[in-house]
Amino acid sequence: MSFTVLAVSARLWPALEELFGPPGACNGCWCMHWRIGTAYKKRPREQNRHALREVVDTGPPPGLLAFDGELPVGWCQLTPRTDLPWLDDGARYLGRVDDVAVWALSCFYVRRSHRHRDVSAVLIDAAVQAASEADAPELEAYPIDTAVPGHSSNIFTGTATMFERAGFRVVARRTPSRPVMRHDLTRVAPSERVD
Repeated sequence: MSFTVLAVSARLWPALEELFGPPGACNGCWCMHWRIGTAYKKRPREQNRHALREVVDTGPPPGLLAFDGELPVGWCQLTPRTDLPWLDDGARYLGRVDDVAVWALSCFYVRRSHRHRDVSAVLIDAAVQAASEADAPELEAYPIDTAVPGHSSNIFTGTATMFERAGFRVVARRTPSRPVMRHDLTRVAPSERVD
């Protein structure tokens, strides 16, 4: 199956909004969890939607959208790690590994009808290319290691095996089921730009 992946812009906001639907993707998060932590749960979903809309409108693009024809089927948040302060302020097991100016691929949301159809893999590949073209030295991810007993069943961050297949390696593991993984972007070959 072939998907088109585009960087989210104000022009594509209606497609992102349609993908997330009235619930706002994962429990009304609207991808604010990585920016403000669990505080997103303590405010109305509409406030989270408005906050993401503001991020999209002011740019740069905060993520990528995958389309199956005209239908938006998947999202991943892709941004410099510095745009996601909760990673350093609230996620003790996901704190900085070093001072490298990494980008972060922090979460996914895939339309129910398109789950288990490689949408996340396509988004990972596009994220690697987009971060490389933005001159990021490395791309970081925070997946769940499903091989670890008792792991979280909430895999909106992806699985370690997905990222391993895409060339990511573990650079830190402060809790058994939650590795910090990176892809060295200095080895990524240039290709068509993701817009």
